[in-house]
Amino acid sequence: MRPLRLLSPAEERFFGGGPPRLTRLPGLRVSEIFYSIQGEGALAGVPSVFVRLSGCNLRCTWCDTPYASWNPEGRDLMLGEVLADVRRRWSTHVVVTGGEPMISDKIVELTQGLKELDLHITIETAGTVYKKVACDLMSISPKLANSTPHEREEGKWAAQHERLRYQPKVLRKLMREHDYQLKFVVSAPEDMEEIEAIVKETKADPAKVILMPEGITAEATRQRAPWIIELCKRERFRYSPRLHIDVWGDERGR
Repeated sequence: MRPLRLLSPAEERFFGGGPPRLTRLPGLRVSEIFYSIQGEGALAGVPSVFVRLSGCNLRCTWCDTPYASWNPEGRDLMLGEVLADVRRRWSTHVVVTGGEPMISDKIVELTQGLKELDLHITIETAGTVYKKVACDLMSISPKLANSTPHEREEGKWAAQHERLRYQPKVLRKLMREHDYQLKFVVSAPEDMEEIEAIVKETKADPAKVILMPEGITAEATRQRAPWIIELCKRERFRYSPRLHIDVWGDERGR
C-alpha cells in the first residue's frame, strides 16, 4: 500500500474544494468500480482499479457485460465521487471500460481527473468514437463480423451495430495519438481474413496486435487457444489469455 499523501491543488478541485463549475459537473453513469487484475493484453496480471461506465453504441452478440451495454444499468455519480472511490483503493493503474466509455459525455473530464491522481490509464474501447482523452494505453478492440447480432432477431440494433462497428479513420487517429494495442476476439479461423484486412488498412504494428479466444468460460477459451496461438506464431501477433475468464468465468466485478 502506498503511503497516504495530501491532495494536490488540482485534486482538491476535483474532490470538491475548488470552483463550483467543477464540483457541479453532471454525473457519470457508472455500472461498477472494482479492484482486480487486468485480464487481457499487454498488462495482463497487473492489479488495477476498473471503472466500468454504462452505455454502449454497439450490441455484440457475445457481449460478456450486457449490464453495461444491452441492458445498461448503474448509478449516476459526480466526478468527484468516482475519483475519490478510485483513489481510496491505492492502485497505480486504472482501467476505464464499459460498455463503451468513449461515448460518455464526461470521459474527458474523468480521464483528466485520473491523470491528476498520477495513475496509469488504460481505456478499453471498440475504437468507434474519438475524444481528446488522457490515456497511457489505448486498448482498442475492433469488433469483427462475428460480433453482429442476427438482424431477424434484433432488428435496428443489428443494423446499427454493423454500421458502426468498424471505423478505420477513428482507429488510425487513436493509434497516432496514444500508445495502443489492437485486440481481437477470435471465434473461428475464418476471422483471420478480416483481422488481416484491418491490420493492413490501419497500418498497425504487428507487435501491438493481440489475438484472444472468444468465450465466457475457461473451457471455451482453452479449446480455442491452441489454434489461435499457431496463428499468432504465423503472423507475428501476440496471444493474450483472458485471465479473468480463466479464474472467475463471467462472474461480475472480477
